[in-house]
Amino acid sequence: MKIARFHAGDGVSRLGRVDGDRVTDISDVPGVGTSLRAILPVLPSLKEAVVSADGASHALADVVLEAPIDSPQKYLGIGMNYAKHAEEAAQAGIPIPSNQLWFNKQVSCIGGPFDDIVKPSVSEELDYEIELGVVIGQKCRHVSVENARSVIAGYLVTNDVSVRDWLQKRSPTFTLGKSFDTHGPIGPWLTTDDEIADPLNLSMQLTVNGEVRQSHKTDDMIYDIYEQIAYLTQVMTLMPGDILATGTPAGIAAPTGNWLKVGDVVRAEIDGLGAIENRVVAEA
Repeated sequence: MKIARFHAGDGVSRLGRVDGDRVTDISDVPGVGTSLRAILPVLPSLKEAVVSADGASHALADVVLEAPIDSPQKYLGIGMNYAKHAEEAAQAGIPIPSNQLWFNKQVSCIGGPFDDIVKPSVSEELDYEIELGVVIGQKCRHVSVENARSVIAGYLVTNDVSVRDWLQKRSPTFTLGKSFDTHGPIGPWLTTDDEIADPLNLSMQLTVNGEVRQSHKTDDMIYDIYEQIAYLTQVMTLMPGDILATGTPAGIAAPTGNWLKVGDVVRAEIDGLGAIENRVVAEA
């Protein structure tokens, strides 16, 4: 299933099943409601009712898609988790970690799949990072690598927007440089795990104004998504709706200084998951 959060011009958030270029309202299906995060633990049991739902149907072009996961508790990202990206990061003076390097993106940075990205007035080094987003579906702790897929609800596209002059120079913990408002666009919807044969074999591409900047497959991860979940759950309980940004491939702006500028349009797309597209605007 592909499940979106949307509103039809009235500002009232609803849940919808996405089929092609249309979205069918499923909010009135018993047990569903309007919070995707709330139903993640029982989503498999709702599948039959959701698939057969015949609520109001809208063209995707006529609705506003919102961030699929409402009010997640955690948004975590792993740094330098693609081999070629780690090499280019080293060229930019960023040390390569010897273990999984996790950072926190404050959930206040999350935006919708087509919302604007604000270029901060305090920065000239605005970067992009396409990443496969993993959404946790079950409360879990001490999960083995072998069982890690069982706690995944589904996947989405993320752009881990980064303010490099804060990330590498003013905030050594990464948190500030990764957490500016609007710097966490996600979407366009949640694609459930059962629709993806192998999340470690997906093509991903990011363009800026139509120019390809990043193009790779998820098979270049140093630590795959199951190893990531096993590692994190040694430390903390992951909750339904928690989002893991699983690393970005080579092609970021940091090594070249080809930073995002006001007016740029950034499109991030992953096979089977759809695309998000965000325009860079000046801070008001």
